[in-house]
Amino acid sequence: MLISIVLSFRNEEENIPELISRLHKSLKTTGCGYEFIFVNDDSTDGSLKLLMEMRKSDKTIRIINMSRRFGSTPCVLAGMRLAKGDAVVYMDTDLQDPPELIPELVSKWKKGADVVYTTRVSRDGESPLKMWLTKKAYRVLKVFSEIDLPVDSGDFKLLDRRVVKEVLKLKEKDAFMRGLVSWVGFRQEQVFYAREKRFAGNTHYPIFGLGPISAFTSGLTSFSLAPLSLSLIIGFLVSVGAFMYLVAIIVMKFLNMNLPGWSAIMVTMLFLGGTQLFTVGILGIYIGRIYNENKKRPNYIIESTSGFEDDRDKDQTDDLRLRLYR
Repeated sequence: MLISIVLSFRNEEENIPELISRLHKSLKTTGCGYEFIFVNDDSTDGSLKLLMEMRKSDKTIRIINMSRRFGSTPCVLAGMRLAKGDAVVYMDTDLQDPPELIPELVSKWKKGADVVYTTRVSRDGESPLKMWLTKKAYRVLKVFSEIDLPVDSGDFKLLDRRVVKEVLKLKEKDAFMRGLVSWVGFRQEQVFYAREKRFAGNTHYPIFGLGPISAFTSGLTSFSLAPLSLSLIIGFLVSVGAFMYLVAIIVMKFLNMNLPGWSAIMVTMLFLGGTQLFTVGILGIYIGRIYNENKKRPNYIIESTSGFEDDRDKDQTDDLRLRLYR
């Protein structure tokens, strides 16, 4: 049996040697063959040079270079497509997710699990505010999603080969991997662990950066129509309130009561304007997703590969340069 480890990275030169060392030690205990597929998301440091040098003495290392920066999820999909393993584990390269957990994932897979996902019980090295916001975001997604999305389960999973094939059939743009893996189903089991602090370097996902916000928005709109329903409910309640306010004005007019106008009018206008912008914004997110789907652009472009020429299906990998994958 062969285990493929897919590792999307960008500027992780300081973490890669330690990561590979710990991966080797962990995977040797599984009794399976293995390969490391590093997907380079247009790094600007010495990560690629370091990997190319290490590959001279370590043939388990394989490298995929993207033509530009595409993001973590497209890189993971590219790695999955070229992975040869009977099972695929995908994880980050910052060593917050410990490689020492992989043997336990493999053990559950050997016992029949098709998907083994990890659930964090603690997160070292992260601020209390980030942890609180992350937990709330997961719970919002779980409540409003149309799928059973595990809470506190990130991008550290083992997928059986048949699950990988089903995930690769999906052609979504702006794919939300955590949701897609839950959506395809199959027998899924979990493993609990304590997430470690980053081994070296700075996080690529600051708490108020575009990455976490985009991931949350993508997850919510990919698997739920709740925001659209919410905008409908808000619109209905505002309409009812406006009608009741109109009735009150008419009654007060007949009673010759003084109606101070400017402040009330401005508050009403601002409230209605804000409500309209909010609902239009929700509609815009869904329309934007439809627009992106209809453009039919590939999720990523592979610029080049290294290490795949050793495969038995050499003819299929020689022409990977600048090939498009959806």
